[in-house]
Formats: sequence, structure tokens, C-alpha cells
Amino acid sequence: MLKKHAVAIVLLVSLTQALSGPLNFESLPLDTLFPGPWESNIKAPFNKSYIEPVKVFNTEGSVSKSSVLLAGSDDRRSLTLGPGDLVSLEFAENIAGRVCFEVEDYKNEPFIALAYSESPAFVGREPDATTDRIERDLPLHFSIKHNGTNCLGQQYNRGGFKYLTIYMPDDVPTGRAFWHTGMSAPKRGLRHTLNSWAGQAQKLLGFSSTANNRPGVSITALWVNCTAFPSNPNGRAYTGYFDSSSSLLNRIWYAGAWTLQLSTIDPKEGSALIDLNRRWDENQSPTGSWYSNFTISNGTAVTTDGGKRDRMVWPGDMSIAVPGIAVSTYDMLAVRNALDTLFDHQYGDGSLPYAGPPMGTGEFSDTYHIHTLLGVYNYVLYSGDVEWLKRHWADYTTALEISMAKVDEFGLLHVSSTADWLRPGMTGHNVEASALLYDALSKSPMLADLVGDFSNRESWTSMQRILEHGIERLWCEDSGLFADNKGRRGCNGSEEVLPQDGNSWALLSHIINDDRNLKISRNLRERWGKYGAPATEFPNVISPFAGSFELLAHCSAGNYDAAVELMELQWGYMLDGPAFTNSTCAEGYRVDGDVQYPAYWSAARNSHAHGWSTGPTTVLMQEILGIKLTSPLGKTWSIKPQLTKWLSYAQGGFATRLGKFEVGISLVRQSSTGLKIEVIRISTPKDTTGRIEWKGHIMENVHGGHEVQFWRYKDDLDGSVWNVGNEAVLKDLIADDEWIKPPIEEREPGVVNWEALERHLGRSTYRRQQ
Repeated sequence: MLKKHAVAIVLLVSLTQALSGPLNFESLPLDTLFPGPWESNIKAPFNKSYIEPVKVFNTEGSVSKSSVLLAGSDDRRSLTLGPGDLVSLEFAENIAGRVCFEVEDYKNEPFIALAYSESPAFVGREPDATTDRIERDLPLHFSIKHNGTNCLGQQYNRGGFKYLTIYMPDDVPTGRAFWHTGMSAPKRGLRHTLNSWAGQAQKLLGFSSTANNRPGVSITALWVNCTAFPSNPNGRAYTGYFDSSSSLLNRIWYAGAWTLQLSTIDPKEGSALIDLNRRWDENQSPTGSWYSNFTISNGTAVTTDGGKRDRMVWPGDMSIAVPGIAVSTYDMLAVRNALDTLFDHQYGDGSLPYAGPPMGTGEFSDTYHIHTLLGVYNYVLYSGDVEWLKRHWADYTTALEISMAKVDEFGLLHVSSTADWLRPGMTGHNVEASALLYDALSKSPMLADLVGDFSNRESWTSMQRILEHGIERLWCEDSGLFADNKGRRGCNGSEEVLPQDGNSWALLSHIINDDRNLKISRNLRERWGKYGAPATEFPNVISPFAGSFELLAHCSAGNYDAAVELMELQWGYMLDGPAFTNSTCAEGYRVDGDVQYPAYWSAARNSHAHGWSTGPTTVLMQEILGIKLTSPLGKTWSIKPQLTKWLSYAQGGFATRLGKFEVGISLVRQSSTGLKIEVIRISTPKDTTGRIEWKGHIMENVHGGHEVQFWRYKDDLDGSVWNVGNEAVLKDLIADDEWIKPPIEEREPGVVNWEALERHLGRSTYRRQQ
């Protein structure tokens, strides 16, 4: 029987059309699958081979006409650089690639120096940093030897920068720089000395010809050939999209997608860790030099941790990056190549490497070992590549057994490695590692079914029961959170730590399922400061990596409002903060908002395009729009949208080989009654089935292939949802122009514990002011 709040199909703007053909990640589409106004938020360039700067950031010396190098300039003159002259250029976004410039004229063996920076805080004659050997990288010197187009060599592909400084030193330098391959300092030394003597004589005679001997170069154009995301010549050909009433959330989603693109590279242009590369290539490059010419995997594209550095395959980062890639660009080939390189370097005992080459020579992490297994699940879920899974199944199960064997009589994984995401204190019976293993055990049965292996299910389930009991040893009743381990960092221990990562994983792994879920979520929220959620296991740090897991944790606890609030608070700061790129997601920063990531003593080393920081790109899609695949490619699916108090509408979707998954949810009202109504629109591929859950109402066995639309009264507490058409209702709906977004709570900035920071870094730290 229909109730008085019966529901009708609501015809709003239709969702986008079906795919014209199967989506193939080995040959990605050259145009977007979801055209619309939201494309204005895409950060990827329209022409990746020719990216021009948009602003002059700074000049020094006698520089004039520097604006001729900017995009859109119709000035036909040239920029002339002589000794002491400098210009710092700003690009619209954080970008990557090789610099080229058009030389109109040059004289007297000129050379220029190039210095790159992602952050405006480090713009100048020295670049920011890629290694930890010295505070800043060395500037690159480039000799001008001909007119016309001059491009840096392929190995000088800088993986992340928004600012480029080019200058001509006053004289031939002897240090704090390195020369482009095949180039060397001009032999101007003797000539300079002779000219100095001549100059003195000429001064006495009242004239000078010094200007005739000064080196100089005239440049008419400068651009960058972007080498990131090699899988697709059109970086704007997205296979997913997101749009909402929050312009900030929209920017955050696309900043995450762009960060993941910058972190996807040609495997032959990998590893910024020159000293580590030396194990393999025996390079003699000077300390502070940088190159992108180390091969880190097979194939033509690979996902890495970050654009500028480390440009390596790190499995922990992939737990956040892979789902984000899947719902934005679908570059699953880059994901497969990353997983292949980890399994190619699997150790003899079945352990998986901490990271890919130039590591993979014995380094191990209990947590990253499990992250590789989670990466397998995510890859197979979104790609449907069961044949690949079959080839690696024995390696997968062996690796899983390695972790299971470390669960001892306390019912917890006893870690044997201190290595994790650079956070300290990874030791003993650890909550994060135990919850990670629990999650891997939850996901393994689906994979086993795909390959037809039914031999391990009982042992996996038994191990989960052991972990469920064991984790209770770490519950701190007084704090309402889990402790880091059962030793000194345990409840009431001498160094009690209630970790962000471990508590987040306790929720999102579903190792607990009781009334503590919401308590943990609320207690995590209580710790937030002005600039985001602190990673208490790593003093002084705000980690978007651990924070991404916290986003998922709040959603697992049903606290979707907290997840959206944290995105706008923390990721909003990364987009609008004073020392960030305003276009990509940074590796981390200090609790007081400073751009230094306390894992490194040099603030300039922070990576401002780091895949592990892109959690919102996944969370907005699978938790707020609520689109989750429950079997490979989405043959079965679950949709559970959550508008939250922060949004009046949200819509988005993504595609797999089966077709498009798309959801829209909006708040409207009846013009006749003023009653507020929520409307959802859902479109899923043909020949799929799924489950729709909305405000407590569940519809099972929903068949895809057509669009369904529902509405409900916002204040209807029983959650009744019906798909009964009513043309009169449709004509009565108008936009809810009375909706007002609530303000975000004001919070105090975090306070840096300088003693702890300096103790961790092993050196005194420059206390730079905001």
C-alpha cells in the first residue's frame, strides 16, 4: 500500500549517454566520456606538448619584456638575458616535463641556469629538492650554441614544478651547479681577465667597449613538453567526473586526478634518488644533481609515488592511488606495470619489497607488503584482468601466508620491520598492520573465487576471528581509541600513542562492528586543528596519506558529514594555502600549516604532487555518490548516496569496460508546499545487477541498462522510497534556493613540538615563520 509520502520518478536533466564501445585501458579514449561544464576544473593541459607560463613571478637585473614569454602574448619582441639577469616564471598549474625555448640571437658563449620549484616558497636561483643529501638541488646549466629551438635532454625531465627560474650568472661558476650532458663551462676565464685589464685602460681614456664582450641571449618563446601520463596524448580525456554545489570539493576532486596523472610516468624516466640509483647504474653524478633516466618497470607507463620524487613504485601509496586512477582516467595499464615490478622483485621467502627499483634489494615493510596485496584486489576489481591474477595467484597466496604467520599468541600481527610510511614507532604488535591484514583477508575470497581456488577460505576466516579478538587488547576505554601497540605506545604506556592510521584502518577494515565505530570517528574529529587532522603517531605531521584513510574511516562509521568536512578543511588548505601549488595534493605538511613535511629536514624536499594524498578523488565517488563495485568491472555493484549537510547537489560517475556508472543527488522543494525533497538519479551498465540503499530503504537485484530516478521528502524519517510516476509532482519541483551551506567550525592551528621534531630529524630545524 502506498503511503502519503509515496515516491515518484522525477525527470531531471538526464545523465550522460552510454558508451559508444567497450572501454579498453590498453587503448584509452582520446576524448572525455562525460562532457560537461565540470571539465573547466580539469587541470591537465589542452596541449601537453606546449605548455607556456602565465605569469612573471619575479625579475632581477636589467630584465625587460619578460611578458613576451607568457601564454597569449602577442608581443613580437624578445626577452634578453645578460650576466646577473633573472626571470622567474609561473605556470597555471603544477606541471612536469622538459623545457624548450626559442633563441632569436646570442653572443659570446652564453649559458643560462635553470631552477625549478613546486612551491612559491622556494622560487629563486636554487631549485627545490629531490634528495636529502643537501638542502636544495643544484641549478642546471645549459649552453646556448645555436639559434632556433633549444630543448633540454630527455633525462632532464623535471617531474613537478609550477615555477621556473632562468638566469645568467655574473661569471662562469665553479660550484653549486651542474652542467647539462655534453656541455661544459665556456672558456671565458682568460678573456674575462684580459677584458678587465682592457676595461681599466679604456676607463682612463674615457670610453668602454665592455658591453661588446658581454654574453647574452635573446629568447622569444619558452614552453614545456609535458612527459607525464604517457598512456594518453590527451590528458583531459577523463573517464570519470565529479560535480557538486561545493566549488572547493570540485577543485579537490580534480586536483587529486591531476596529481595522479603527474605521478604516472614513462618507466624509463623514473627514480629521482640519484644516490640510490648508483647501486644499479654506477652513476657518478654530483651530489645535488638530478635526472629522470632510471628504468623502474617494464611497459610504457607506470604509477609512482610522486611527480617530482621519488618517481618509484611504492605499494602503500597505491592503496590510495589505484581507486582514484580507476575513477578518473582509468589508466589501469600503469597500475598493472607497477604491480608487475613488485612481484618481479618478490624475495625468495615470498616477502614483497618495500618499494620497486632502485629498491627491492632486501628492503621490507610489513605494512607495505600487505598494501601490495590490496593493490592486487583494487586492480582486478576495476580492470577485470583475471588472467593476470591467475599468473600471480601463487605469489599472492604465498605473500599472504607470510603476514598470517606473524600473528602470534596475542592475536596481533607482530611486525618485524620498522619501515612504514616514514612514521616512527612501527614496532611490536601493531594495530595498523593487524587491521591491514584483516582487510586483505576480507578481500582475498573474491579473488580466490575468480581463479577457482577454494582451499584457503576456512583458514582465512579463522585468522580473522583471531585478529578480531586480538585487537581488543589495544582498545583504550578511557580514550575511546585504539593504541598503536601493546608495548610502550599502548594504553597508558610510557609513550601512549592513539594513531590516526591504526584507528582509521580499524574502521575501514570492519575489524570491529559495534557502537565504538561512531565513537572512534567522533574522537578522531575532535583532534582536528585549523589545517587538518594530525597524525599523532608522527608528531607535528598532517599526513594526507593517513588522512585519506581517515576519510574512508568516517564513511565506514556512517559519519559522512565528517568526511566532507575534513576534505574541505585539510585538502582545501592544500589548494588555497600560501605555499602550495593550488592545483595538486602535497605529500604532507606541519600541524601549524607550514609547508615543511617533517619526514625531511629540508622543507624544499616536500613532494607537492603525491599520489598517496588523493583520497578525496576516491571517497567522493564511492562514499558520497556511493558507487561501489562488488565484483570485477562492476558486474555487480552497490550504490548508497550521501548528500551530507554540506551539499545541495552532487553528481558524477566513471566507466569500466562494461559501461558507465553514474549517480546524481540533489535537494529541491515543492513550490506548492515548500517541503524539501531529495532526488536521486542512477544509471548503471546493461547486464549488471546491484543494490541501491538510500536513507534506510534498500532495493535488491536492480538491473542496469537504464536510468532510475527516485525522490523522498527530506524529513520523512521512515525512509520510504518508491518509483511511482506522478507528472503533477514533477511540475511542482523547483530548486531549493533557501538552502545555505553551514559554516565550518573554527579551530586553532596545531602547535609544533620543536624538541620532538628536531629529535626525529637528528638536527636543529630552521623555524621558518608562516
